[in-house]
Amino acid sequence: MTSHSNSPQHHHTGGHHSADQATPGAELVVDIGPIAHGGHFVARHEGRVIFVRHGIPGEKVRIRLTDSGDSSRFWRADVVEVLEASPDRVPHFWKQADSLSSWSRGTPPVGGAELGHISLQRQRALKAEVLAEQLKRLAGLDLATEVEAVGENHDGGLGWRTRASFAVTPKGRLGMHAHRSDVVLPIKEMPLALAGVNELKLWDLDLSGIARVEVAVPANGSRPLILLAPEESTSPKRLHSILSQLPHDVSVASFDPGKGEVLQLRGRTWVQETAAGHEYRVTGEGFWQIHKDAPDTLVDAVAGYLSRGGYLQPGATVADLYAGAGLFTAPLADAVGVTGSVLSVEGAPGTSRDARKNLHGQSQVEIVQGRVEKVLHQRARSFDSLVLDPPRAGAGKAVVKQLMATGPRAIAYVSCDPASFARDLGYFHQGGWRLESLRAFDLYPNTHHLETVGLIVPGP
Repeated sequence: MTSHSNSPQHHHTGGHHSADQATPGAELVVDIGPIAHGGHFVARHEGRVIFVRHGIPGEKVRIRLTDSGDSSRFWRADVVEVLEASPDRVPHFWKQADSLSSWSRGTPPVGGAELGHISLQRQRALKAEVLAEQLKRLAGLDLATEVEAVGENHDGGLGWRTRASFAVTPKGRLGMHAHRSDVVLPIKEMPLALAGVNELKLWDLDLSGIARVEVAVPANGSRPLILLAPEESTSPKRLHSILSQLPHDVSVASFDPGKGEVLQLRGRTWVQETAAGHEYRVTGEGFWQIHKDAPDTLVDAVAGYLSRGGYLQPGATVADLYAGAGLFTAPLADAVGVTGSVLSVEGAPGTSRDARKNLHGQSQVEIVQGRVEKVLHQRARSFDSLVLDPPRAGAGKAVVKQLMATGPRAIAYVSCDPASFARDLGYFHQGGWRLESLRAFDLYPNTHHLETVGLIVPGP
C-alpha cells in the first residue's frame, strides 16, 4: 500500500514535515485496507498504521487525523473526502453521523452509526471477516461464518433500537458523543431507533441539569420509560420542570449510574418486554437485548442448538449464567418442565429481582444473585447443559475452567463481542472442548457490532 504523500492534494496538510502531519486535524491521502475489530479500517502512511473510520477497503481517501503523536504506536483518523469510491459506498442516512458532511461543517460525526456509508450486504461481509480473523488469531480456528440478516430486509437497517442512550450538550440540548471524545453534539433524530423513541421529541426540551438520558421503548408497544441522570447540583424543582414537559403516558425515573439506583418520578421504574411467549419486566437500566427482533432470534438459536443435540429434554438440569432478567431462563424452564431444574445466575441486584418477578411460580427455577464464579464455586453440581450470555468482556479463563468442571454435555455461548468470544473459545480448546456449531447475527445494523451463538461441546 502506498502512502501517496507526494500526491497533488497533499498541500492541505499544512506542510510536509512529519511534526505537522502528526497534529490532530492534519490531513493525508491514504489507501484503505482491511477492516479491524472495532469499526475502523487499517491504512498505512510512511510505515505507520492508521486506524481510519468511515472508509471501505480499496478506497483512496483523504483523512483527517483525530488522534496522533510521534510516540503513538498508531494514529486514528476519519475520512473527510473520498477520491476513489468503493461500489459498496451508499449515501449515509444520518447527516450527523456522516463523516463527510460533518467534517465539511467543521465538527466530528456522532458515534453509533459508523458503518452507515456501506451497503448492508457489504457490512455483513465485513463483520464476517472480523469474526473469522478473531477466531483465527485468538482461537486458532479457520472458520467462515455468514452474518445473518435479522428482521425485515426492506428497513435499510433502521428503526431497530428499542433502547437509546443520550448525552446532554452544555446548552442543555439532547446530544450524542463523537467517537472517543468528550464532545457532545446536539441531535434532532435517531434513525436507528424505533419510531417511539423519535416521537418523544426529546430534542425539543431544555435538559439543563441532566447529564445523561436513557430511553427504553418496548417493541411490544407497552409503556416507554425515560431515565434521567441528573447532575449532582440539580434541584428537585429543575427535575420537575423537565418532567412537566415530557409526554404524560410515558414513565419517567431518575437514576444514579454510579450506584445503579432508580427513583420513580412518574409511572413505573420498569418496562414490560415480550419474548418467546413470555412477559418480562426490566427495571431501569437493566440489560435487555437492544434490537427489536433480538430476543426471539437468540432464544430460537440457543434452544435450537440445545434441543436438536438432545441436551434440553424434560427432566434435564440446566443453568442460565449472566441471566439478566431471565430472557433464556423462561424458555429453558418450559423445555425441562417441572421434573427438570434451571439455575439462573445474575450479578446485578436490580436485574436479579426482575428475574425473580418474571419467573415467579416456576418451581423448577432457582434464581441466585451473585458473581457467576462465586456461585459455581459455592454450589458444586453437574449440569446437562449451560447457557451463558456474558457482558462484552466475556466469561474469562477462571469461569471457563469452572464451566468445564461442572461436566455439561454442551454449552450455548451467546456473545456480543467476537474478540472476547474467540479468546474464551481458546480456553475451551485448551481444556479439550471444541466449537461444534456457530451462528452470527446482524443485530446491530449500521454499527460494527455483531452477535454470535456458539455450541461448545467436550471432546476432540
